[in-house]
Amino acid sequence: MNNEQRITMLTESVLLNIKSKDMNELKMLLNDANEVDVLDMIQDLSVENQAVVYRLLSKDTALFVFERLDTYDQQQLIRSFTEESAIEIITALDPDERVRLFDEMPASFTRKMLSALSPKEREMTNLLMGYKDQTAGHIMTPEYVRISRNMTVSEALEKVRETAKTNETIYTIYITDDEKKLEGVISLRDLWIADSQKKVEEVMDDIVALVSTDTDQEEVARLLQRLDWLAVPVVDNEGRLVGIVTIDDAVDILEEEATEDIMDAAGFSDIAVKEADRSEVLTKGSILKIWAVRLPFLVITLVAGMAAGLIIEGFEEILESVVIVAFFIPLIMDMGGNVGTQSSTVFARGVVLGHINIKQFLKPFLKELGVGFSMGAMVGTVAGTIITIWLGMPTLGIAVGIALVATMTLAAVLGFLVPFTLMKLKVDQAAGSAPVITSIKDISGLFIYFALVAVLMSGYLTPGYEITGMNVTVDGVHYFVDVDEETATVIGQDSDTLDAEIPEVITVGDEEFEVIDIAGSAFDCDGYSRYGLVTLYDLGRIINTKDYFQFQ
Repeated sequence: MNNEQRITMLTESVLLNIKSKDMNELKMLLNDANEVDVLDMIQDLSVENQAVVYRLLSKDTALFVFERLDTYDQQQLIRSFTEESAIEIITALDPDERVRLFDEMPASFTRKMLSALSPKEREMTNLLMGYKDQTAGHIMTPEYVRISRNMTVSEALEKVRETAKTNETIYTIYITDDEKKLEGVISLRDLWIADSQKKVEEVMDDIVALVSTDTDQEEVARLLQRLDWLAVPVVDNEGRLVGIVTIDDAVDILEEEATEDIMDAAGFSDIAVKEADRSEVLTKGSILKIWAVRLPFLVITLVAGMAAGLIIEGFEEILESVVIVAFFIPLIMDMGGNVGTQSSTVFARGVVLGHINIKQFLKPFLKELGVGFSMGAMVGTVAGTIITIWLGMPTLGIAVGIALVATMTLAAVLGFLVPFTLMKLKVDQAAGSAPVITSIKDISGLFIYFALVAVLMSGYLTPGYEITGMNVTVDGVHYFVDVDEETATVIGQDSDTLDAEIPEVITVGDEEFEVIDIAGSAFDCDGYSRYGLVTLYDLGRIINTKDYFQFQ
């Protein structure tokens, strides 16, 4: 069984026990699992379930897990603790881990937790918090092993044993004078194998490298990486040893800095932290917090949808007269939507990977404009040609083709412009881009399409007739009748069958209606007969299709 399968099984078992509220079984399960598996598993749980699991862990496992959670998960988890539990876990943390958490927590929480610490722990924590953020002084731990050069090796080893439990690492040991000025360094291995009667100064190594409290944290991490050390000493302005930065902190720093460098290369570093926070809210936050971010943009989409409905209503006459126009609305909307999605994805990925520099936005924007126009021209030409050949209506083909060009070009532009604008406004572009793009694209695309149809297909539009009544076919002859309860009035008939005898009874569905009057004979409009329900292609003119009609 590989690691992934083991974690999956553990997670499923934990969730099953939580659902059944079998806390005893859950506690046994967690105690039997190794610490690393528990850490991997707990990160996949909801905040509520994390709190349940955490309370059942042994003290050592709980501390192991908490120290290795990312800061966001630590914040969410600690908010579920009682004050007593929070103080217990905060006290157990190493000073540098404690400061990292305090940096992300409200000031009121930090003050309360600081006041609960022992004087020694509070002093060490305040020391770190006093240094500038992202410097060696801020991330170092003041807990390290310090010995004197005048000690024998045997005495030094005894000092290591006495202080081992209270220090973060004992594998690198530092030699200082009475004023804590750094004089040398020795590894635990070298100290262990040295002659126990020798003086420390005889076996210690000279200081190869050190950093000051105001050294940038990335420089510290790079130094550890280059020298392959487990820790690097940190000294103040007077050369006194005040702490060490360990390799585990360096790994975290290098990961953070790598992400920051990518964002900086993209001109995006000023909002990188905010984007990370927003991502955590959308992926790990409560339902209410997710709603707060996403629902406002969906409301925008709802309003835009209503506006699109008003546009369709405004062009209702066109749809009534040229029904086939409606067949191509999904084509135009879908092509615009797909291009908008593609462009916004290209923009987001380009920004994250450093291929698009926000500070030089115009060049990639103009390129995307050209891409959108060229793709629209290609697709519009193909679609227009197919419609012309298929339906024999070149003007409809031209209208659809031009609408595709305009909509796809607009969607490509919006795919870059909308997320860029939202970033500049410091609004969550991940949640807002798609709804805003869709809203603008739908309204604009519909208006462009119907406007083109109104201009290019004006000859196809039925003059102002309101249609009520019913179209009925009897023995192959079309009659236009007005049905009233049990009787029917023939308003007119097909102009090609003017001599056909009017029947005494008209059948509509399962109902029979007695013909009591003839209101008129065949009717004609601009030389073309009107057939009501039937759609005709008469000399290139699309005749109205409706069940009910009345000529005014």
